[in-house]
Amino acid sequence: MNETFQLRNDYIALCDLLKTCSVCESGGAAKHFIAEGNVKVDGQVELRKTCKIRPSQTVSGEGFVIRVTAA
Repeated sequence: MNETFQLRNDYIALCDLLKTCSVCESGGAAKHFIAEGNVKVDGQVELRKTCKIRPSQTVSGEGFVIRVTAA
């Protein structure tokens, strides 16, 4: 899945982004998914569940890439 997410605020929490883009079914599932080391932010493994994702960042993992842009 390749997706572009348009951010309307300054940032979105990583777990909320994964839930919003349907990578995970719920916020709890997203937090568990992140804690297992399955998510990269700009190519680096990210373990912080509420990491602030801002425009121009890329979130990726097996089977998905989300590019975040400003609305």
